[in-house]
Amino acid sequence: MQIYLGAILLIIVMILSVLLICGLPLGELTMGGRYKVWPVKMRGIAVSQLFVQGFALYILLAAGKILHIFISENATKIACICFAVFFFGNTVMNFFSTSKKEKYIITPMSLVEAICFTITAIGF
Repeated sequence: MQIYLGAILLIIVMILSVLLICGLPLGELTMGGRYKVWPVKMRGIAVSQLFVQGFALYILLAAGKILHIFISENATKIACICFAVFFFGNTVMNFFSTSKKEKYIITPMSLVEAICFTITAIGF
């Protein structure tokens, strides 16, 4: 169950990243709402984030035995733990965001992601 929930949330975040790259005015959901529309330089960063988000999605699905594991099971478990720590840290940072949209929409999503990765790592 947590694998599917985590995967859906990661796909939503990846879609948000694509929309930010395309210049849609959704910047209030990220980076403290500093930019309504991300500057071109920031869009390059979002492209690299897509790769990390895609890798996180793969790790979650591989740990859940939905996708074939191309790396060792130990490395997959360690990656799950790393992503759990990352998302817990992200949750804390988002909680203190000056953007209400980021605080009330993205923070809970990040917390759920952290929990999904934690449960998956423990059960793996």
